[in-house]
Amino acid sequence: MVSRDFSNVFLLKTRMIESTSERDYLVSLDPQAVTAVYNQYFPQILRYVHYRLGDEKLAEDITSEVFLTLLKAIRARRGPEKNLRGWLIGTARHMITDHVRRKYRHPVEAIEESLKFDGQSPSEEVERRDSHSSLRKALAELTEEQQHVLALRFGQGCSLEETATLMKKKVNAVKALQFRALNALQRKIGEEK
Repeated sequence: MVSRDFSNVFLLKTRMIESTSERDYLVSLDPQAVTAVYNQYFPQILRYVHYRLGDEKLAEDITSEVFLTLLKAIRARRGPEKNLRGWLIGTARHMITDHVRRKYRHPVEAIEESLKFDGQSPSEEVERRDSHSSLRKALAELTEEQQHVLALRFGQGCSLEETATLMKKKVNAVKALQFRALNALQRKIGEEK
């Protein structure tokens, strides 16, 4: 049976095996282990990226890139050593930052092919989209660290302790950061109205 925590299994097997040829085999990755890691962490990373960017298709692309990066890192023997989930979220965070920087340098406005109203009246749908757009704009104006804490706490559903571990901060620092981020978000939404 394949362990749910791929990084620990991988490290344990690597430490137990001394011959170079067997280590090379491990670095080639066991398909069952890769599948287990993918099935366990893909939805979490996707949710995090989607929360940060607000674009489902883009979130899927970036999340897939995170897992490709994991495979490349393990093959190069520089993959995560302790906290696989933290490594994946950290990698996703860096990819989001890179994407936002590229987007800022070369902005592109997407035009929807068709409008879907999901049973709502057109005015309700326009109002909902306007609210969503206002929230996205306000979130984009927060600092990177504020966006990260909100994405972990509300997008990922991480506890304060998990968020503190992932951000390498103390729990009280995370509470203060979250409080400031929510206040800043509320102010920015209020300024738009």
